[in-house]
Amino acid sequence: MKLRPFQLERYFAQYEFSVKYLLSSSDCDGLPQSELLALADPEAKSLWDNLALGYTESLGHPLLRQEIAGLYQGINPDQCLVVVPEEGIFIAVSCILEPGEHVICTFPGYQSLYEIARGAGCEVSLWKPEEKNSWRFNLDSLEGLIKPETKLIIANFPHNPTGYLPPKADYLRMIDLARQHNLWLFSDEMYRYLEYDPNDRLPSACELYEKAVSLFGMSKTFGMAGVRLGWVVTREADLYARMAAFKDYTTICSSAPSEVLSLIALRSRQEIIQRHLTRIQRNLDLLDGFFEDYAERFEWVRPRAGTIAFPRLKGDADAHDFCQRLIKEANILLLPSTVYDYDRHHFRLGFGRENMPEALEKLREYLNGGYALIPS
Repeated sequence: MKLRPFQLERYFAQYEFSVKYLLSSSDCDGLPQSELLALADPEAKSLWDNLALGYTESLGHPLLRQEIAGLYQGINPDQCLVVVPEEGIFIAVSCILEPGEHVICTFPGYQSLYEIARGAGCEVSLWKPEEKNSWRFNLDSLEGLIKPETKLIIANFPHNPTGYLPPKADYLRMIDLARQHNLWLFSDEMYRYLEYDPNDRLPSACELYEKAVSLFGMSKTFGMAGVRLGWVVTREADLYARMAAFKDYTTICSSAPSEVLSLIALRSRQEIIQRHLTRIQRNLDLLDGFFEDYAERFEWVRPRAGTIAFPRLKGDADAHDFCQRLIKEANILLLPSTVYDYDRHHFRLGFGRENMPEALEKLREYLNGGYALIPS
């Protein structure tokens, strides 16, 4: 398998830990371990205090898998495989596809969602959204991409990087299309539970469709990217067995401390998620004001879920140039759309961090200092 460099990750590797103001991060603020341990119930606290740092069960700790299953309707622990989130993409796609098959993937998006399929020798068609229609992914467009050799649809909702969340009717039609054509569906749901209106929350694909694989984890919604833990869930027993066996060639098993910390967080999920949603709503209100004040420079489509959005620079302004100058002249990191191979006019903006108001104020200062988005 030959994979192209992961452009987004290479960009972050260059700047993420040297720039002062991160205004493009996709996760919620990292949860301090001391605060998390304070939420532990007696059983989980005992697991932590007596933890032996040896190998763990390859499928995941039974208590953790039980807690994961509780996030879904009609799912049991034996259908939940604990993985690193990126590993879950690699395992599922590798176990579903054969060279020469056809894949449809939402785009722009996290590169591994489509790049692994390409690297495996598959043809990939990109399902692109309609920016003028609030980033809607049109289901007629999806249907038009399906071929006789199509094997898999890969979808990401809530969507990275636009923050789009489809209405339930569109989501159900996507699943119906997969069922009608007997296609596998890989559903990246890493921003689930970060819907601003809980009534907008969609069912997980694995709850609705027997040939679906759902991906979720601790990185975004729970502010625990550092534990490197997530899971894939499917009701298809044969695929589950193949994924579990494939994992023997990747991580084999998970980190023992990460499993216990994740168990604690999932048992306290309502408190943790509400904390993050409160911060997100505050930051979104600030962004609404910011983009109203700079309407002559930016186009702003307000997201419906998650911690990121995809504003557009107006005119002929170049996003890569804008983001590079921000790094060098203002110590601010935004993510240009070029890392998505999308265009040169958008940038990813993150608003899940506590210090976003300070970073946004620094951006205001920079723009007010005379920076011209369109060079004269």
